[in-house]
Amino acid sequence: MAGSCSSLFLGAVAVALALVLLAGAPLALAGDPDYLQDLCVADLNSEVKVNGFPCKANATADDFFSSVLAKPGATNTTSGSVVTGANVEKVPGLNTLGVSLSRIDYATGGLNPPHTHPRATEFVFVLYGTLDVGFITTANKLVAKTITKGDVFAFPRGLVHFQRNAGDEPAAVISAFNSQLPGTQSIAMTLFGASPEVPDDVLAKAFQIGAEEVDKIKAKFAPKKS
Repeated sequence: MAGSCSSLFLGAVAVALALVLLAGAPLALAGDPDYLQDLCVADLNSEVKVNGFPCKANATADDFFSSVLAKPGATNTTSGSVVTGANVEKVPGLNTLGVSLSRIDYATGGLNPPHTHPRATEFVFVLYGTLDVGFITTANKLVAKTITKGDVFAFPRGLVHFQRNAGDEPAAVISAFNSQLPGTQSIAMTLFGASPEVPDDVLAKAFQIGAEEVDKIKAKFAPKKS
């Protein structure tokens, strides 16, 4: 009887531990790896290739500072929006810390086109204005909402998402990421502006359009000649 109770107790402990590990697994996989020292300021000039940036020898306060997000960005772009990043490339002290920010400014009617962040979840805070935002799950379900000043909204890692200025005034958000360099893949630019080009027949079949239409779209995303 005692042996049976002991076995039941050990089994319950094992199940509890498994649940804890499973619950923690997504968190462990959701962002950059944990760091192993107080700081590792990125040496952006190093030619050494690692998963991140090598550490430079001497750190200063300026390595952890930037005012890049203080002013609105110019929204006179094709989409009517502009993203200003405060990632490890702008703030070297973020190297190995697993966080970064961006500011996104939108003209009236401006759109941050459908895109993904392969290495991070995004969490936006609306500074001002009104936005229609949403993401699409792998089951092709659109999860969308209208958000305004003071609101927050999360976009899960790797899922296609967008933001559109739904008001009659400019809008802006601050975006937080659980990666020092989340990466961005704009769907249209990735497919129609790749170099070397994605074959026309691949795009024509994928989008169910003709080769002539593919060429017209590619022309819009072709790299600008200097």
